[in-house]
Amino acid sequence: MTALQPLSGQDGPDPRRDRRPVPNGARPGGRPTGRRENLSGLRSWRDALIQSNTLHDGSYGCALGAMSTELSDKDERSRTALARAFGDWQQLLVETLTRLRDRGILAADVDPHRLGTGLLAALQGGYILAQNAHSSQPMADALDMALDRINSFVER
Repeated sequence: MTALQPLSGQDGPDPRRDRRPVPNGARPGGRPTGRRENLSGLRSWRDALIQSNTLHDGSYGCALGAMSTELSDKDERSRTALARAFGDWQQLLVETLTRLRDRGILAADVDPHRLGTGLLAALQGGYILAQNAHSSQPMADALDMALDRINSFVER
């Protein structure tokens, strides 16, 4: 296995070059496509991620996560770019959760930033555990727990 090279090199890794097939509802790296307007939309996003990961026996992994592990302590430019990419990804989740709160689906006192951070952490941890187990089940379990936590804030 060849180590990833810092982004400062001409041929450094670029997550936009990731051409692995993904089902509708997910982009490479697990970023949601389109607007998720209710909790069933988040569940559909989860299902698409698990389906994609299952197609690869759990070894799908996350290009951003792999690059972060390899480069963040070695190349400041790469670390900054990766932090920005993760920040953008987290912002998509926070915006989705904020819309759900503002529409009255989630409780008014819910913290979308905190829930978004937890959901992203569950996804990234799930990717790592699934890759090591060669099974998407750990990823499914982690995402289910995060979504169950979000569901606990649904206004009834």
